[in-house]
Amino acid sequence: MRGIAYDRFGSSDVLTLRDDLPEPPVGPDAVLVRTHAAGVNPVDVGIREGNLAGLFPHHFPIVPGWDLAGTVEAVGPAVVDFAPGDEVMGYLRRDDVQWGTAAELVPAPQRCLAHKPESLSFAEAGALPLAGLTAYQALTETLEVGEGDRVLVHRAAGGVGFFAVQIAAALGAHVIGTASPRNHGFLRDAGAAEVLDYSAGPVSEQLSEPVDAVLDLNGGDALADAPRQVRDVARVASVVDPAVNGMGGRYVFVRPERHDLEELGRMADAGQLRVAIAKAFPLERTAEAHDLVAGGHVRGKVVVTLR
Repeated sequence: MRGIAYDRFGSSDVLTLRDDLPEPPVGPDAVLVRTHAAGVNPVDVGIREGNLAGLFPHHFPIVPGWDLAGTVEAVGPAVVDFAPGDEVMGYLRRDDVQWGTAAELVPAPQRCLAHKPESLSFAEAGALPLAGLTAYQALTETLEVGEGDRVLVHRAAGGVGFFAVQIAAALGAHVIGTASPRNHGFLRDAGAAEVLDYSAGPVSEQLSEPVDAVLDLNGGDALADAPRQVRDVARVASVVDPAVNGMGGRYVFVRPERHDLEELGRMADAGQLRVAIAKAFPLERTAEAHDLVAGGHVRGKVVVTLR
């Protein structure tokens, strides 16, 4: 099987294109997916560098990637919701790290998959699951955003932030995003009612009044300033720094959830959610995709395409 893999932790130099990877096992309740596109996320860089080695068992060689879109190749005997030929997307986080999505064939627990929205290309669908689920779960579960809430989204032009702006707007919120000036129009087109320049001083001093909820995608000074940005610190959520728990807020670590994936697909087909692809790379240039994501300041999502 053809795919990207690495045998040790390190820089993007450890990523190699291989034609001899073994075909993955397919369990009784698993789905074998032929990958068309795989999203690239900051967590992929962190895993490759060994930063999550203390949190998950790792088994080399490791195929990177937790996002994908593709077609079902085969299903286990207990699978009832998917059949060969179905177009699917998924967030394939397992309890260990080995069988990632940057390969021709990927074994997927059926709980991690949903049918691909008709309105999205495979590249767009492959870029949606991890970042889209992160934004959706943080907003709807942790922050309980609803009609009329004023919601502040930090780093709003990035992968998670761009989805968060659109989802919060679809929930009826007044959305305020932070971004560099070059991205202000990009975010207004996505549904942000206001956009603030994060480099223009503390965001709490730029707000006309405290907001109802804050989604932190930046950490650092932005998170330290969050208690002054919000009416109630209990409605601060961060996806980058667990220290938010000590402030009285909540740390969010995204989980696979078919219902939530299906809702993201419904929103996409209803015109409420679009996917911005910053750049698509062929499989053999996965290392370049990792380097682009690691550099930060990417507007939208980075993907690797296989077909």
